[in-house]
Amino acid sequence: MEAIINFLEKYISQFGYLAIFILMFLESACVPIPSEITMPFGGFLSAVGNLNLILVTLVGSIANLFGSYAAYYIGKLGGRPFLEKYGKYVLLRKEELDKVERWFNHRGELTVFITRLLPGIRTFISLPAGMAKMNLTKFSIYTILGVIPWCFLLAYLGYIFGENWKIILDYYHKFEYIFFAIIILMIVAFLVFIFIKKRK
Repeated sequence: MEAIINFLEKYISQFGYLAIFILMFLESACVPIPSEITMPFGGFLSAVGNLNLILVTLVGSIANLFGSYAAYYIGKLGGRPFLEKYGKYVLLRKEELDKVERWFNHRGELTVFITRLLPGIRTFISLPAGMAKMNLTKFSIYTILGVIPWCFLLAYLGYIFGENWKIILDYYHKFEYIFFAIIILMIVAFLVFIFIKKRK
């Protein structure tokens, strides 16, 4: 992690807004580059006068939107056929995929908006949205509404903490472990439910 932080600090310090755009684009396209480093460090650079906090937020948000398009189209063009072929190995049948599609048709806007505010899952929600062929305009609107508060919060925390911005990572990781534990339990419960249903 320290090596990643050092690399990102050097990259963002050298290329500024361009680096923030590229990193946040990749993060939202499901490449494991933590926005929890990119945005707070951008906020810190704003605090010392090298960047502007509002521009950091806007660049990060727009990059997240375009990165989400990449993941959306991956899900739309290749996700459903892949899962229809291999999903049975994790107890996902065509019926379950149909339910996911119906869910996004009825509650896709709320799902995208809420998950954009959650660590971890926020990066990957574009894939099932694309698989369900969610309306692109609605997907775009609720994505940008979700990523702006996320990007601003992280950048603002970096702005406030200044040179001590890395303290954010300590609190984030503690929260992240709890969040992922809840997600894993939910997934296990879902798979058990599907297994029991199939047995019946």
